[in-house]
Amino acid sequence: MGFVSETLWNEGTMKQIVAIIFGVGLLGNAALFVPQALALWKKKSAEGVSLVTFGGFNVLQAIGVVHGVYQQDNSLIIGLGASFLTCGTVTALTLYYRAASKRSVADEG
Repeated sequence: MGFVSETLWNEGTMKQIVAIIFGVGLLGNAALFVPQALALWKKKSAEGVSLVTFGGFNVLQAIGVVHGVYQQDNSLIIGLGASFLTCGTVTALTLYYRAASKRSVADEG
């Protein structure tokens, strides 16, 4: 390893840069759930949305946030917290529209 790279690594600069990139990536991950939430809101239907998939994502994100708290890692806390919020919105809308659909069918029958 060269002097410059050793100095950067030893001072933690590279570690901080990687943490920032990781955090930005996690925020990008959170943004990926927004189109699905908007589509659910617009269609007012949860048809074709996998509750198991999004619910599973929520569980993993919650565990990641807890891990971030224990590790004192703000990138994990903020990034996975944002993902939990956006993915949780998809999960909540899916539950809401499925319940509304069942009520509508019951009212017709």
